[in-house]
Amino acid sequence: QVRLVESGGGLVRVGGSLRLSCAASSRIYSSTAMGWFRQAPGKEREFVASVRWSTGRTYYGDSVKGRFTIIKDSGKNTVYLEMNSLKPEDTAIYYCGEDRYASGFSAQASDYDYWGQGTQVTVSS
Repeated sequence: QVRLVESGGGLVRVGGSLRLSCAASSRIYSSTAMGWFRQAPGKEREFVASVRWSTGRTYYGDSVKGRFTIIKDSGKNTVYLEMNSLKPEDTAIYYCGEDRYASGFSAQASDYDYWGQGTQVTVSS
């Protein structure tokens, strides 16, 4: 059974915006942290943003601070990533991850228990 499904990727011009969605197939528990990571060709998976489900506290990677916003919707078991002022270096496959028993903040992909299939974001100049 697929646990997480991302959507919303696509092709956008420099300076444009996109909104990614990640829907969970069932309830997201309060102990969970939901995160967005990205991976460009030939590079390691990079932390983008995360949110603690119980408190709504958010964390961002340095490269996206001030441009991206992670938003949780508990009623829909969905987490969003709003991306503004997009740059060519934002081009990557974006993955949603679920850390079921988050003890705090983690930017390590290995701490996440479930992953979506990814959605491609391409920023053209």
